[in-house]
Amino acid sequence: MRRQDTEKQLETWIGMIGPADRTAIKDAQKRWDSIAKPLHSLGLLEDAVIKMAGISKTADVRIDKKALVVMCADNGVVAEGVTQTGQEVTAIVAENFLTCESSAAIMCKTAGVDIFPVDIGIARDTLVPDYKIAYGTKNLAKEPAMTRDEAVRAVLTGIGIVKERKEEGYDILATGEMGIGNTTTSSAVAAVLLDKPAETLTGRGAGLSGEGLRRKKEVIAKALALHKPDRKDSLDVLSKVGGFDLAGLAGVFLGGAVYRMPIVIDGFISAAAALLAVNMCGLAKEYMIASHVSREPGMQFILDELGLRASLSCGMSLGEGTGAVAFLPVLGMAVEVYRRMGTFSDNQIEDYKDLEEP
Repeated sequence: MRRQDTEKQLETWIGMIGPADRTAIKDAQKRWDSIAKPLHSLGLLEDAVIKMAGISKTADVRIDKKALVVMCADNGVVAEGVTQTGQEVTAIVAENFLTCESSAAIMCKTAGVDIFPVDIGIARDTLVPDYKIAYGTKNLAKEPAMTRDEAVRAVLTGIGIVKERKEEGYDILATGEMGIGNTTTSSAVAAVLLDKPAETLTGRGAGLSGEGLRRKKEVIAKALALHKPDRKDSLDVLSKVGGFDLAGLAGVFLGGAVYRMPIVIDGFISAAAALLAVNMCGLAKEYMIASHVSREPGMQFILDELGLRASLSCGMSLGEGTGAVAFLPVLGMAVEVYRRMGTFSDNQIEDYKDLEEP
């Protein structure tokens, strides 16, 4: 398929995205307010359930079938010494998702969440389901990470994966990633889209030393000066300083909006992908739920830009979707309260009044 055709296809998908259903949102709010407990006492969890009603266009909210989608890809920028380990680790961990030997896989099994790893750009062939755009990206310190056409195809892959999960009956998707070097690409992307210095947003990733962090910041700053990505064009940003995992996740967030499925943001890398998706289509934000605030310094900046608040603050920085998976059982408990708890009238109790000052 020619580049013009793939971009046209992406534009068509984005054109299908509409706002969340306001009637369902009001109905869900009314349901919460009728439940025999103090008003708004489950806080952000109530907001998440209300949001899911708007997404699914019904106040009959449920999350019976849950999945984690993990985009796995390698990044050529690893050659610049911006990570503690080599990129061979990407393939090893990605295959461990299949055998329940990774952190995310173990947490998924515990939480009743199905896991779907995706090889969207690992540097070698693996046993992970193959959606490979290429064998890793180029070294963004020296050349664009990928072509624009590769960026588009990776985004379309993410949208397609949401379609697959929707057809299989999943109610909600969590997002994760595996790719050595992807806090570098995420910091570069976030710096462009937030229009902030890379030094402000860049953290230690998987445990860099002080010298390693200095080098990482320097590599990102030089790459941004070299390529001058256009912050108004997500595809330009992705192709110049992004990664296939980020592009695929951006597609998952857009796919959630197309197929009306709530998509849970994990940590910093997932949030950078969410920011890319919102940069492509502002309405995509209405289909996202923030799970936790990761330890990376850029995380809160992105959440503020998206106007989202995360329910958990555990100081996590593991990635793989672990924060999003940890959030799902908590969200599930809120959904059960919403669905099963009796109302004030059921209990012959006078309704609570909202006495909070505006």
